Amino acid sequence: MKEMEYLQIGRNQPWRESLRKNMKNKERLQLARTKMPERDPDVRSRNYQEVNLGLTYEQALAESHRCLDCVNPTCISGCPVGINIPKFIKNIERGEILEAAKTLKETSVLPAVCGRVCPQERQCESQCFYTQKLKKEPLAIGYLERFAADYERESGEVSLPEVAPSNGLKVAVVGSGPAGLAFAADMVKAGYRVTVFEALHELGGVLRYGIPEFRLPNDIVEVEIESLRKMGVEFVTNCIVGKTISQEDLREEKFKGLFIGSGAGLPNFMNIPGENLIGVMSCNEYLTRVNLMQAIDPESDTPVYKGKKVAVIGGGNTAMDAVRTARRLGAETAMIVYRRSEQEMPARLEEIKHAKEEGVVFLTLHNPLRYEGDERGRVQRMLLQRMELGQPDGSGRCRPVPVEGDTAWIEVDEVIVSVGVSPNPLIPQSFSGLEVTPRGTVVVNAETMQTGEESIFAGGDIVRGGATVILAMGDGRKAAKTMDDFLKIKA
Repeated sequence: MKEMEYLQIGRNQPWRESLRKNMKNKERLQLARTKMPERDPDVRSRNYQEVNLGLTYEQALAESHRCLDCVNPTCISGCPVGINIPKFIKNIERGEILEAAKTLKETSVLPAVCGRVCPQERQCESQCFYTQKLKKEPLAIGYLERFAADYERESGEVSLPEVAPSNGLKVAVVGSGPAGLAFAADMVKAGYRVTVFEALHELGGVLRYGIPEFRLPNDIVEVEIESLRKMGVEFVTNCIVGKTISQEDLREEKFKGLFIGSGAGLPNFMNIPGENLIGVMSCNEYLTRVNLMQAIDPESDTPVYKGKKVAVIGGGNTAMDAVRTARRLGAETAMIVYRRSEQEMPARLEEIKHAKEEGVVFLTLHNPLRYEGDERGRVQRMLLQRMELGQPDGSGRCRPVPVEGDTAWIEVDEVIVSVGVSPNPLIPQSFSGLEVTPRGTVVVNAETMQTGEESIFAGGDIVRGGATVILAMGDGRKAAKTMDDFLKIKA
């Protein structure tokens, strides 16, 4: 059932209210977790249509009935932005879907985005009573969040959070990714004049250039950003803070506070022989060119090579996005090369599942040693080292160690390296008062997100060095709260 179809279902059917009131927890415990409808793998691996189709109205109601009304709802503690999860789910159970969406927007500026890409299984759902006490599948909180947000959008009755009267103070935001958007939302709600500066020509940061449309459609991101515009946030694109506009320019324009949420767009490489060959590129470049610069169009100014034998090095969500993109661009063999086992992969289980369904080959416990090219300088093959798991390292995962003498050559014509990212050093180098770590991340007070320069706050990947959308949003909200407190004192 499509989204508009469930809007036609009556919202006050008497059977629903009767079921809600009479269902006991012992009956709720017998309900199975609802499965998300998906497109057929053979079809979806050849197009960019969204893979997950969303819950139908009936499926959402059925899943909402699994909520146990916990006295101590630990699911909230697992949410980095503090969504009142029981409240929005109980609104769905009562058939008040628009009220559920309003509840989400009390604390989350991007509910339709988070319902699609957040790792709920490691956050709110991991704290669900079903998981913690019963060792059963948790309530599908992410599915229900997406449902409520999509329902509201399709209804045409999109609500906006309440905005306080202007206090006349101006604050600036560097970057329109999830950290910057979350910060901007809370500050504009508190009455500040907020301007977001974005270096690229499109808004959304990693939501636009880093996540393919088959996982997060662009129109979803645009609707969420449009709500911020309507709330009063101003956006300036094609503006590189530190180049186009300086720290002194911001002072002269009377900005009283600055939040840096510029992400981590500087790719890491392995520094092995052959990484300079044609056809070896970073995952950031690959996804940015495809997602933001229409590189799949042969007439594009920056067309991307469509490899037939593509290897993606890494095991995170970004690696899964890249390898699944390669399949959609016609790769006959698309493989993940990861030095640990599948159990250690940081990617979401759903993304691994989808990749396998779409024909991706997983070469776990392998690590590239070198690449070799043909006479034209294009990558032709890679030498892989077989690995085994040793003792746990500082991350708690077992350290991969080489199996001596066990190597093999594999043919490839494109290699996409996804082994981490670092912040761009431009802003730390251009702004006074900022301390950076050896990894290039900006040092902040973890409780306040405040830097060494008292009027400058930072959060998201420029502080964490690469994390999830929802953690970045959590940083943005924390920074907004503490900057608001700071500016009130200064005033």
